[in-house]
Amino acid sequence: MAIETPVQAGVNGSAGNANNNGASEKKKLRFLVIGAGSRGNAYAKAVTEATSAVIHAVAEPRPYSRQKFGERFIWGEGNTPTEGQEFSDWREWLEWEKERRRKAAQGDGSSVPVGVDGVFVCVLDEAHAEIMCEIAPLNLHVLCEKPLATSLQDCLRIYRALVPEGQENTGPSKIISIGHVLRYSPHNMRLRELLLKDRVIGDIISIEHTEPVGWWHFAHSYVRGNWRRETPEGVGSLLTKSCHDIDFLLWLLSSPAPGAPIDTPPHMPRTITSSGRLTQFRRSRKPKEAGAATNCLSCPIKQQCNYSAVRIYDDLNLARGKASWPVKIVSPDIEDTYHTLGVEAARKRLLEKLAEDYDRETMPDEKIASRAWYGRCVYESDNNVCDDQFVTLTWDDDDDPRNKGQPSRIAKTATLHMIAPTEKQCDRRGRVYGTAGEIEYDSRTIRIYSFDTCSTTTIEIPRAKNPREESHHGGGDWGLTRMFVGAVDAVENQGWDVRKAQSHFVGCTLEEEVTSQAVVFAAEEARRGEHVIRWKEWWDSKKAAF
Repeated sequence: MAIETPVQAGVNGSAGNANNNGASEKKKLRFLVIGAGSRGNAYAKAVTEATSAVIHAVAEPRPYSRQKFGERFIWGEGNTPTEGQEFSDWREWLEWEKERRRKAAQGDGSSVPVGVDGVFVCVLDEAHAEIMCEIAPLNLHVLCEKPLATSLQDCLRIYRALVPEGQENTGPSKIISIGHVLRYSPHNMRLRELLLKDRVIGDIISIEHTEPVGWWHFAHSYVRGNWRRETPEGVGSLLTKSCHDIDFLLWLLSSPAPGAPIDTPPHMPRTITSSGRLTQFRRSRKPKEAGAATNCLSCPIKQQCNYSAVRIYDDLNLARGKASWPVKIVSPDIEDTYHTLGVEAARKRLLEKLAEDYDRETMPDEKIASRAWYGRCVYESDNNVCDDQFVTLTWDDDDDPRNKGQPSRIAKTATLHMIAPTEKQCDRRGRVYGTAGEIEYDSRTIRIYSFDTCSTTTIEIPRAKNPREESHHGGGDWGLTRMFVGAVDAVENQGWDVRKAQSHFVGCTLEEEVTSQAVVFAAEEARRGEHVIRWKEWWDSKKAAF
């Protein structure tokens, strides 16, 4: 995948009419963000600070979040939005956009509000499929936050909406990207270059990769939060948390090496297995001293329990002057309360939210499942996703004649360990074993040991100049955003073919992205059934059934 970004003058949007000097007049690229939560804010920040494109509109049902997002990225504090800049949800925007296009088609374009060139889909996972399929006919460029969808059927449905039958060889008519940000961090791009281009340890034999979720982070998101329950298809934290990591391993071991012809097929695994379970956060592990308490505020050991919501959100965050994530997830308006009314008012607001609880005997399960309960005891919650899981992928030698001469397409193995109770939070680490050496990596450092010289070389990846860039997946959010905007600009403003721009900037096709998601579903099927998935047969059967 190319790592350079387009020249700044070329990140401005669709080609316009030639001016009097014969130069091409360029308009800025404009984007809509659907969902003004943490991911929507992260991508909007990256667009605003790392490209010349603009966030033009937002669709968000929560008035406070929508207003704050608009003031920050679109119309500015103290100003009011113009027509086409704010919508209460994506459906309202969709109808507005259809009507806008109808008016434009009638001929008087001067009175028609400006639209957008692309869309960032940043809503909850279960809404991705409906949105992606409904907006597909608009033929806009799209970046969808990971995962693409919460079921394999929906992933295939999205693919078919974007790639009608008969167009498989050409792919979508616009740039489509998925939020697999690990591909785009400077550290991981350097690691891939060392492994596949420089071949510093020869052919890859095996990779051990670990995703340490973080002890309180897992409790926040996967015990109390929105991602605490498996989907109806039995898919859980591997999809919502570690599909990043499955994609990372496939990027290293399956995707064509840098410089390979654009039509080089991936080297897919032969087998997929997985084991995992919910070990810690269940009622049988509840401390006896907690008694019958179901909420941290009424728990007799709330000051001693590591997972006390009061300790996590107040003592470790708000009391230390931090009202941002994860505290603002509990109470979206708490940052504003903190800065305008002070810490005590913010604490009162926080504790009110944490006090919210439910009784399993009187509240319907569907209502319990419909929202997060951040003050709930982690041992009395309704969570069921794995907090400890292994996935193992194995490859055969590649016997596809189209791939002869491609490096590292030999038999190999990869393991992913997703583990909840860790000191590190999402600070991935691993080892790569090769025929000529070994690499150890974390999110900052790469250490190379050579069998030839019996010496170790350490590479430190420099920190980003902008600390806000560094804070999001090691720069991956900003890298992905730059590449997506760069690809859109190349198509709209510089006349590139979509397939070429997708390959050069995004670095993978929509088919590869769907396949990456499918490996996650295969791993979960293997875990639930306690059996081995043979990838080719499994994948062929799933596509045929669809």
